[in-house]
Amino acid sequence: MQQTSHLTRLIATGLTGLLHPLCFPHFDGGWLAWIVLVPLHWALTQVPAGKAFQYGWLAGTIAFAGTIPWVITAMSQFGQLPFMISALLMLLLATYLGLFVGAYAWGYVHILNRNVQWLWLGAPSLWVALEYLRTYALSGFPWTLFGYSQYQWLSVIQISDIAGVYGVSFILIMGNVAITSILLWLWKRQSQVATPFPFQATLAFLAILSAFLTYGQWQIKQQRVLDESATSLSIGLVQPNISQDKKWDTAYIDETLTRYTTLSQQAGKNLDLLIWPEAATPFFFEKELAYQKIILSLLRDTQSPLLFGSPTLRFNPDGKPYLLNSAYLLSPEKLLTGRYDKRHLVPFGEYVPLKSVLFFLEKLVVGIGDFKPGEGPMTLQLSDSTESPPLSFGVPICFEIIFPDLVRRMAKEGANFLVTLTNDAWFGDSSAPYQHFAMAVFRAVENHRAVARAANTGISGLIGPDGRVLAQTPIFTQQAITGSIPLRHTPPTFYTQYGDVFSWACVILTGIFLIAIIRKQEPENSHRNSH
Repeated sequence: MQQTSHLTRLIATGLTGLLHPLCFPHFDGGWLAWIVLVPLHWALTQVPAGKAFQYGWLAGTIAFAGTIPWVITAMSQFGQLPFMISALLMLLLATYLGLFVGAYAWGYVHILNRNVQWLWLGAPSLWVALEYLRTYALSGFPWTLFGYSQYQWLSVIQISDIAGVYGVSFILIMGNVAITSILLWLWKRQSQVATPFPFQATLAFLAILSAFLTYGQWQIKQQRVLDESATSLSIGLVQPNISQDKKWDTAYIDETLTRYTTLSQQAGKNLDLLIWPEAATPFFFEKELAYQKIILSLLRDTQSPLLFGSPTLRFNPDGKPYLLNSAYLLSPEKLLTGRYDKRHLVPFGEYVPLKSVLFFLEKLVVGIGDFKPGEGPMTLQLSDSTESPPLSFGVPICFEIIFPDLVRRMAKEGANFLVTLTNDAWFGDSSAPYQHFAMAVFRAVENHRAVARAANTGISGLIGPDGRVLAQTPIFTQQAITGSIPLRHTPPTFYTQYGDVFSWACVILTGIFLIAIIRKQEPENSHRNSH
């Protein structure tokens, strides 16, 4: 490896970055995730930690630039920012996200050089610790965590009911480490360099992967048995396909309501729940009595409870207005029966962080004031159901579905199923709607709760408690779909009950490895100083 040039390492690093987006929807090359880091790992062999950080940062920046190009669409097409500024902001975000891969590469090299026999454990733990940090740092952006690449591989992802999506990321990194170790061993053998076969890394990976798959197959069978005996809920999903540039245009309010009414009638009558997407009403539902009457008339016609998104207007004590991104639940009998207000807002989308400093930026969502996070209970009750006690469900709105712990808290509060409302029109014709949908699959598996998803422009769909996609729509189609989801009255999963215990274990293991690295460096430094 001493003869490996800097250019060759750069090519290998770039290869990892270029292939990384292909692991995720809608390329759906989930199999590629098991080997995508091998070129980067190879490039990190026999390089100092500082250089390793640079290689990792470059690979990560390229990877995320290829994964989140939809940021440009959201900012330039709908946020009225110039294309070049939007592209620059996307690149800045990709560069920030790339730092986490850079930190992984730095730690990988340290463990490789000082505790190589434990690389199979240290590298995955470090990766998960960094993903967990990314979930919360600077309000959090856990988009396309590595484990999401496996959303179609049900036997692999069932471990999420214990370890969350982070557990799937862990086994993927372990696989990449084991494969890299084997390839390097083969390369050294061809170069006549005597080196032992990496038994520990290989056997550990095969043993843990086998355990994951065995557990996954068993869990899938268990879930199918539960589904067969479970009661089901009839769900109607409305996907109106209203373009973002018309969504808030008052000239289109009547046309919008007509479209919702027509599609709702197509979905059928006497459903257990009819669902419209996030911010479905291009007006404040509480304030517009004339439009309220149209919706209430529809309720009486369909005889189905209706859940829909609408902004809520409130005022601060000083009279300054603010908004809530809300989900309203209406009943044919009781009219308004509940409201959930979005907790985790989108920075620069629904509010501008550090507004005193970033005063020159405006949020992307049109409105008369910043949005504020909601408070209160995290679940709504479906009081029209025949179940006793009434069914509860959580309503993660749009961005919230990508936060495992937030959705977990809804399930822990007693949600029997989950409904996510979103408006993915922001993303245009990109991979983002597919990536967003894939994350909902994991929320179902983590909590063993079915998920119904209503999206303005798609993907709308139904997901079973084991992550099976029961129904889904194409994007940019106007349609209504009706289906059923199995209800769960089962005890909470380990993940629902205890949260990110696995991730914290990885954080602690990473800390132990870092302490070991620092302790080994101190004698080396003192030895150098003595000379």
